[in-house]
Amino acid sequence: MKQNSIKRFFIKIGRLFDRYIIVPITKFAVIFKDALSKDSKRFEKVLSSKNSLLIITLILAIAIFIAVDSKTIEMIETSAEMLYNQPVVVQYNEEAYVLKGVPEKVDITLIGRNYDLYLAKQISTHEITLDLTGLKPGVHEVALKYKRALDTINYKLDPSVVTVTIYPKVSQTRTVNVDLLNTDNLDTKLVIEKTEVNRDEVIIKGAEDVLRNVATVKALIDVNNFIDTKVGDLELNDVPLVAYDQSGNVIDVEIVPSKIKATVTITSPHKKVPIRFVPKGTLSFGKAISSIESNVNEITIYGDNDVLEGISYIEAPIDVNGLKENKEMNLTLAKPVGVRHMSDVIVNVKVSVGNEISREFKNIDVEYENLGSGYSVNAKAAEDQKISIIVKGVKEVLDALDPSTIRAYVNLKGYGVGSHQVDVIVERTDLRLNYVPKVKKVTLIIQNKR
Repeated sequence: MKQNSIKRFFIKIGRLFDRYIIVPITKFAVIFKDALSKDSKRFEKVLSSKNSLLIITLILAIAIFIAVDSKTIEMIETSAEMLYNQPVVVQYNEEAYVLKGVPEKVDITLIGRNYDLYLAKQISTHEITLDLTGLKPGVHEVALKYKRALDTINYKLDPSVVTVTIYPKVSQTRTVNVDLLNTDNLDTKLVIEKTEVNRDEVIIKGAEDVLRNVATVKALIDVNNFIDTKVGDLELNDVPLVAYDQSGNVIDVEIVPSKIKATVTITSPHKKVPIRFVPKGTLSFGKAISSIESNVNEITIYGDNDVLEGISYIEAPIDVNGLKENKEMNLTLAKPVGVRHMSDVIVNVKVSVGNEISREFKNIDVEYENLGSGYSVNAKAAEDQKISIIVKGVKEVLDALDPSTIRAYVNLKGYGVGSHQVDVIVERTDLRLNYVPKVKKVTLIIQNKR
């Protein structure tokens, strides 16, 4: 009876094996044979044999069994998997305390069957907690806890225990300063004239020894965050606040509020100034400049008002060294310090030259500059008070020269009581001309004022 039961069992197994493995594989082999029957008679002969089909079927069945069995073994084997930089959730009284020594992230080693590890990694939450509830100020060693996704998984945290220092939280008031970031990226025709914030003071909270290091709290206004920048008032609603020490390092403290509102006033100060073309160098012998013409004689400059007030012209040097005939050239204008934009940068200049003559202008008064407030000055002799000046240039320019525009002076900065020989300086009122004083020095007497 028992033998019959075993026999029936194996008969059922054989039928199942034949139905679900041998028959499908045999059908596949027949289809494969039909596909290749036109190209290979030898292969057809092999596949026409019943014994050959059984052998092929058996081989394929064994291969499938091995593949499935090896995969099953692989899935039940035990291994380990690392999860890096997992965030830590800290549970404590944030209103009363501040913490030191709490890691922001830890690594988890998961240990278990491959199948379980695979499932565990699919779960997005790997919550790691540090429970400080009920702990008082001081130093504490506290174990980190991991909420396992599956009970069949073991785990190891790195670190697993941390040393945490708990401090009482104190509060202080600080003045808010505004710091503008990336102003170089602002449109060069625009200027930030002023900034106003909706509150001058904020509260900082943290450990007392940390708050002592806070030198300033800044509202960071980033030009890169401006939208549709143009002249007018720009309203900003979420300006972040950051605390710094005296060295400019960021200090991690709580700031209340963490963001404030600000109004940025944007203007476009500008000014029109002439271009002053200044010849540099010495022309060829016997030649002088008759005219300097340019396609641009005046430009508009942009910048802060205090910068613009100090600029009355833009100087453009012209290299005329060795020049003996007319010349046309392009000049690149140098932007003065503080000027953000100029309407023109490259100008075209035509320099015309002619034959040089000279003419003497007599009785030009010598003026005094930069004399100390406690002194008076007098020329030692008449020839030290009025001098002659030789002016060189082309005839047309000399004929048009007004002698009253010729100015000679001495710079008395640093001179004290006594008799001094001082260099004579002649101002080049017309840059096409060269001015040469016949007397290089004059003798002056400086006295204390009575």
